[in-house]
Amino acid sequence: MPTYAWRGRNNRGELVSGELDAMSESGVADQLMATGVSPVQITLAAAPKEAKGDSWLARMNRKPIVVEDLLIFSRQMYTLNKAGVPILRAFAGLQASADKPAMVDLFKDIRSSLDQGRELSAALARHSELFGGFYIAMVRVGEMTGRLTEVFLRLNEHMEFERDVRERIKQAMRYPVFVMIAMAVAVVILNIFVIPVFAKVFAGFNAQLPLITRGLLGFSAWMLAWWPLLIALTVGTAVMVRSYVRTTAGRYRWDSLKLRLPIIGDIVLKATLARFARSFALSSQSGVPLVQALTVVAQTVDNAYIGSRIEQMRDGIERGESISRCAAATGVFTPVVLQMINVGEETGELDNLLFEIAIMYERDTDYAIKGLSAAIEPILLAIIGALVLLLALGVFLPLWNMGQAAMGKGGA
Repeated sequence: MPTYAWRGRNNRGELVSGELDAMSESGVADQLMATGVSPVQITLAAAPKEAKGDSWLARMNRKPIVVEDLLIFSRQMYTLNKAGVPILRAFAGLQASADKPAMVDLFKDIRSSLDQGRELSAALARHSELFGGFYIAMVRVGEMTGRLTEVFLRLNEHMEFERDVRERIKQAMRYPVFVMIAMAVAVVILNIFVIPVFAKVFAGFNAQLPLITRGLLGFSAWMLAWWPLLIALTVGTAVMVRSYVRTTAGRYRWDSLKLRLPIIGDIVLKATLARFARSFALSSQSGVPLVQALTVVAQTVDNAYIGSRIEQMRDGIERGESISRCAAATGVFTPVVLQMINVGEETGELDNLLFEIAIMYERDTDYAIKGLSAAIEPILLAIIGALVLLLALGVFLPLWNMGQAAMGKGGA
C-alpha cells in the first residue's frame, strides 16, 4: 500500500500535515475528512533516504527500546497528564528530551499519528510489539473513561513489578547456571585432553581394567570420534525445540511443563497468578467489562496454559456462571484465593480483593525466589560430588590396583 504525504487545515483553521497509507489519493481524502481535516494537497510520499551517517555499523550499534524505557515513558505520561499538558505538546517535549534514537523515532511516529487524528491507543497500537495488548487496551480504556492519568500510573506500577520479578529470578538463577556451564566445560576438557593421556598409560598395563575405567575410556573415545556429529545434533535439537515452542501447540505444552518442574514450577505459577490478579484488578477498576477484561488478561499472563484456563473462566462467565465458580473450575487457584474471590463477588469489593490476591502471590513469589538458590545448591553439590567420585574411581582405581600388584610381587 503506497504512502501519501498530505497538507490540510483542521477545524480551527490551523495548517497540519502528515503521511497516510491508502490505495489512492481519494482514500487519503476520505480519511482526512473523517477526522475533520480539509485536505489542501495530497502527493505520493518519496521513499525515505538513509541518513548519511546512518551506516550499517551505526544500525548494528543502535540500542533497542527496553522495558526501562517504557517504564520511564509511563511515568512521564502520568506526570504530564496530571499537570494538564496537552498530549501533542507532551509528545513534542518527550521527543526533544529523548536521548535514545529509537525512542525519538517512536515519539515522532506517535506524534505523526496524533496529528492525523488518531487516538493515542491507536497510535500505540502501531507499535504493539513494544507495548503489548494489555498496555494498549488499558490506554484505550483510559481514553474512554477519562482516567488516562490513573491508567498510566497503574501501568507503571504493573511494569515495575514485572521487571522486579524477572530480575530477581535471573539473579537467583545466575549461580546455578554458571555452575552447570562450568561442569559441562570441565567434562568436555577431561574427555578430550585428560582421559586420553591416561588411556595410553592404561594400555601398557596388559590387564583387565575396572568397569568404571572402561566406561570412561569408551565415552572419551566416542566423544573424540563423533564430536562433529555431537555438535550438529546438539545445535539441531536446540533449533527444533525452539521452532516447536514457537508454535501454538508447542508453546502450550512448554508452558504447561514449566508449571510442573521441581522447585522452579511453583515460582512460575505464583508469579503468573500474581500477574493475572493485578492485571484483572487493574482492568476491572478502570471500568473494562468483565468478559473483555479477561480476554485481555489471558493474553498478558505470558503463559499459554494459564491463559487457556482464564479463557475457560471467561467462557463460564459468559454463560452466566459466577466468577468464584469459574475460578474454581480452572484448578489453578488455592482455596484461600477462591474464598477471597467469593467474598469479593458477594460484597462488591472484587477489585480490592484482587489487589490483595496479587500482593499475597507477589509476597509468596518473593519468598520462593529468595530460597531458590538455597534449594538448588544441594542438588548441584550432589551432582558435582558424583562426577568427582566417578572420575576419581575411574582414573585412580587402576593405578591403585597396579600399585597393589607391584607391592605383592616385591614382597614375594
